[in-house]
Amino acid sequence: MPKVRTTPDFVLTVVTFVLVIIGSVMVYSASAAWGEYRFEDPYFFLKRQLFFVVIGFISMFFMMQVDYWRLKKVSNSVLIICFILLIVVLIPGVGLVRGGAQSWLGVGAFSIQPSEFMKLAMILFLAKYIAKNQKYITTWRRGLIPIFSLIFLAFGLIMLQPDLGTGAVMVLTCVILIFVAGAKLSHFYFLGAIGLAGLVALIISAPYRLERITSFLNPWQDPLGSGFQIIQSLFAIGPGGVLGLGLGHSRQKYFYLPEPQTDFIFAILAEELGFLGGSFVLVCFAILLWRGLRIAIHAPDLYGTLFATGIISMIAIQVMINIGVVIGLMPVTGITLPLLSYGGSSLTLMLTTIGILLNISRHIR
Repeated sequence: MPKVRTTPDFVLTVVTFVLVIIGSVMVYSASAAWGEYRFEDPYFFLKRQLFFVVIGFISMFFMMQVDYWRLKKVSNSVLIICFILLIVVLIPGVGLVRGGAQSWLGVGAFSIQPSEFMKLAMILFLAKYIAKNQKYITTWRRGLIPIFSLIFLAFGLIMLQPDLGTGAVMVLTCVILIFVAGAKLSHFYFLGAIGLAGLVALIISAPYRLERITSFLNPWQDPLGSGFQIIQSLFAIGPGGVLGLGLGHSRQKYFYLPEPQTDFIFAILAEELGFLGGSFVLVCFAILLWRGLRIAIHAPDLYGTLFATGIISMIAIQVMINIGVVIGLMPVTGITLPLLSYGGSSLTLMLTTIGILLNISRHIR
């Protein structure tokens, strides 16, 4: 049992609170018009976001108190439950359809997205499995084949919804985890070729995915269709300038940029708070990732190192993809910005994982 310090990482705790506060303010600013129009309540989205902020912080503080190595005992059960939920959400009439994806379970506005929690379940399980079988990580039969079979089973269920963005984040996170564990680089060449071929097949098989690629290359080819979101996002960022238009003074949130409180919340933030506001948020994320990497490097055991690596990789991948989409460097994928975007499942998951990071930080050497 690793020796426990009295306090978790202070810097990580502070930057998490700062990002959640900024996110809550921006959710209200970005969604007030939508809330008034659709629900006759400008605080509709904010109230639900604050509800999940409370749930998320309760989960975070709880995970700070439960020594991370105890999670080994429940990793198999958590993974099985997440697989069951991924199957249940596909049952017609049970799973809720939003944005063309049958990805939610629940009633009305209060629902969960099982694929979000599958990301944490895979990190939890792989950290335990690889730490126990690390000597086999350079082999196919007892190392990579069992691991990737599990990963692609989960990815396949997520793609049946379909949700390519969440599935891609999960797979990339697992790949980084396996690489850090010591897998041979030559194995990744082979797996990369298979993954690229699979990605091409997925894009070709669904016309809307191909439209996202073409709109990414030239959004003005279809400005009122597939290119609409990215064009409106850039129209938000551009006028923001250095200092922004002022908090609450975005123009694009008035029914130009669809659902601005979710995937494109950074565009509204850049429009209202400008280059300086956007840069401040990116610096906060950089600090969060730095503290997470420090915790992973100094964890007292391999399990803690892999666990922290998986968590911080997942957060970093989501931040890079979301910001990349918003500024036009990547095709639209439907990935939320951690701790800032509106969404109960995403926010609860992120605060839970940060709670685990803070717990590991209490044991670092």
